[in-house]
Amino acid sequence: MVNRKELDPEGGPVAAFGARLRSLRDARGWTQDELAERIGCTGSHISAVETGRRPPTRQFAKSADSVFGTGDQFVRRSLSVQKTALLEGFEEYLAHEARAVEVRLYEIGIISGLLQTPEYAKVLAGAAVQRGAITPEQADERVSVLMERQTALARGRAPMMFVVMDESCIRRQVGGPSVMTEQLDRLVEFASLPTTLFQIVSFDIGERRPFNLPVNLVTLPSLSVVAYTESQTQGHLERDTSAVLPLLTAYHQLQAASLTEAASVAMINEARKGTP
Repeated sequence: MVNRKELDPEGGPVAAFGARLRSLRDARGWTQDELAERIGCTGSHISAVETGRRPPTRQFAKSADSVFGTGDQFVRRSLSVQKTALLEGFEEYLAHEARAVEVRLYEIGIISGLLQTPEYAKVLAGAAVQRGAITPEQADERVSVLMERQTALARGRAPMMFVVMDESCIRRQVGGPSVMTEQLDRLVEFASLPTTLFQIVSFDIGERRPFNLPVNLVTLPSLSVVAYTESQTQGHLERDTSAVLPLLTAYHQLQAASLTEAASVAMINEARKGTP
């Protein structure tokens, strides 16, 4: 107890989760090792969660609720924790995306998230862990959120989806031949759906490419359009019509300069020849 760290439950969702965990543990007179045995982890893991050095996973939260008999209290707290790993504006964007009637995406460098296979997504998340950009737990949650987004857009009345990808997306090898083969197969399957339009903008576009960063444009049931853009470290949700309309115009110009869907699929099939 001598060097016990003081916790500040007002320090954010991660801190609040840790403080609540310690409070309930103290109330039962358990050591960190004793709680760890009940949850199925190590005492050092409990310490890291309590002090905010490690964000809790959803599975950890479920186990904590089970151990303490707190219903879904920790699971609900963990949802707030997970969202802290998302870039600014992205959480709000997801709410719009889930009820969209049309979704327009542009991606450069990697396959658009909504079209990623689980294996492709896991490789990217794992690489971020290796770089020290995120924790293993955050990597798991990143993949989980992505899969939930895909499920939400596969609802009964699916939105029309327009996807334009830079040629670099299919040329860049991610995860090795087997992962890329499955991922390229997924793109061809996506292009065949009746509610999609898939296009690749080839390298030949040169300086005529209007975007240098990914862009998401969502048309809502009210027919208003919101835009989401992001850099490496920051996201931005834009709702103001005067700012969104130029992006929409640029997107239409990009589509006009892109390959047709048939030519795009042909390019993917050509790229697949390099994978077993």
